[in-house]
Amino acid sequence: MTVLQEKILRVFRERFGGSPILVQSPGRINLIGEHVDYNGGFVMPGAVDKHFIFAATVNDTGKCRICSADLGEQSEFGLDELRPGPKWFNYFMGVLDGFQKRQKVLRGLDCVFGGTIPPGGGLSSSAALCCGFGFAINELTNSSLSRLDLALVAQRAEHEFAGVMCGIMDQYASLFGQADSLLLLDCRSNTHDVVPFPSEKCTVILADTKVKHFLTSSAYNDRRASCEEGVAKLRQRHPEIQSLRDVSLEMLSKGQSLLTADVYRRCHYIVTEMQRTQQASASLRAGNLNEVGKMMFETHEGLRTEYEVSCEELDVLEGTARKHPELVIGARMMGGGFGGCTINLVRPGASENFRSLVSMEYFASFRNVPEFYTMTLAQGTHRVAS
Repeated sequence: MTVLQEKILRVFRERFGGSPILVQSPGRINLIGEHVDYNGGFVMPGAVDKHFIFAATVNDTGKCRICSADLGEQSEFGLDELRPGPKWFNYFMGVLDGFQKRQKVLRGLDCVFGGTIPPGGGLSSSAALCCGFGFAINELTNSSLSRLDLALVAQRAEHEFAGVMCGIMDQYASLFGQADSLLLLDCRSNTHDVVPFPSEKCTVILADTKVKHFLTSSAYNDRRASCEEGVAKLRQRHPEIQSLRDVSLEMLSKGQSLLTADVYRRCHYIVTEMQRTQQASASLRAGNLNEVGKMMFETHEGLRTEYEVSCEELDVLEGTARKHPELVIGARMMGGGFGGCTINLVRPGASENFRSLVSMEYFASFRNVPEFYTMTLAQGTHRVAS
């Protein structure tokens, strides 16, 4: 049993007593395919070894008592009191509401959770929260929801209780992830292929800006609205279009006059990013990491100039990596944007030099030093021995 598992189990027994189940739910990285999932395209995420642990059991009171071991906070509410709110327990309410909407009988729960996912780093801690809690409920109540069902419940919690109209990628990766592998996820069919990742040929390191410009939710929803506007306009000429997944670069170019400049740029980024993701999958299977790295840099440029979700801090981190191909194979911003992390494929044996060089250049620009997290691709949400 890990130190974190022991801590969560100890806090649970101090708070509630009894013998809970333990569930581990990971955050995720996304190698390439950013902001594509809500446009029905292809993405390439993987679950990582940064995760939450949940200790949970039923209590037969009709009440839910949820404790954050990291924050030292506890919330208690009835199963008839599930409504969007301002704090972390909002996600738990959203998941519980999703089970009730599926006519699953709940009787009350006690839960303690805590984790190792860096906050604000773009590793989708909210998806790990929702997926881990949903998985625990599913186990405790014998609800027999599939992993895809659980991903959809978790996604709905984000939509209706957190107000972020996210795609399915984060929840899917947290639930379906496999050790030493990425998933080539088709966000239209919600199916995936497993893509082995050559961890012996590079190290995945996240460089955390340690800033968040608090635009993520509003800007995320704005970008999604731009894509939907582009689809609606292009459908005037091509009624068969359902999402940007169905739009070719030629169709987009010929329909440019229908779109505002902002909508065109954002749609152009999405269409090209869908192509890059499939090309990157093929290159990864062929062992061509240098080609994958080249496409990661292209993705960052598109996110910076076309989708406009980067920021100065992210650009300095990516630009530093780009200038040092002897250390870095590829790099880009990862996640919603406006802060958070870059993801870097660092050459074998170069991790220490990479951290040192990036830290110096970042400090020269911002008088601050980024955090670094080495990522290992890990198993998706699962039950662990208690």
